[in-house]
Amino acid sequence: MRHEVRFSGFGGQGIILSAVILGRAAVMYDGNYAVQTQVYGPEARGGASMSAVIIDDEPILYPKVTDPDIFVIMSQEGYEKYGVHAKENAMMVLDSSLVHSRPACRYIEIPATREAKQTLGRDIVANIIMLGALVKVTRVVREEAIEKAILDSVPKGTESLNLKAMKLGFELAEKGKIQ
Repeated sequence: MRHEVRFSGFGGQGIILSAVILGRAAVMYDGNYAVQTQVYGPEARGGASMSAVIIDDEPILYPKVTDPDIFVIMSQEGYEKYGVHAKENAMMVLDSSLVHSRPACRYIEIPATREAKQTLGRDIVANIIMLGALVKVTRVVREEAIEKAILDSVPKGTESLNLKAMKLGFELAEKGKIQ
């Protein structure tokens, strides 16, 4: 059960943190192997950024994502740079608040940024909404595993807000329609 997951958005959206949390969930709470890589630099302050995670039930011999089967896209520029060439058999979870293009692969629209602002009052948790949706749609890790990993990873004092964001992601994915 190997999954290659690519996250993309713009710097400041928590793209790298999302990948770290997913990898932590896989390793610490689901008993799998995982490796996480990231691209940042000038991208870290507003340009397209990318982070990736490989999750497998066997040891991972090469740490670079070469054939992603799951995409989490949180900005139009991120889509254009890292998601536009997604293969037809891939699954994409995209933030419909900020991504206007639609891929040739299967996808689900999650209005994460809009819901983070309107429902939770903090757009900074849009990435956690997307993690919740990703897990609900793909089952790449168990819901309990992602919850524990989020609690391990977010700043103290923000646990309640982040759990609300994760659960909102679950709900939005249940209501959404895979295209």
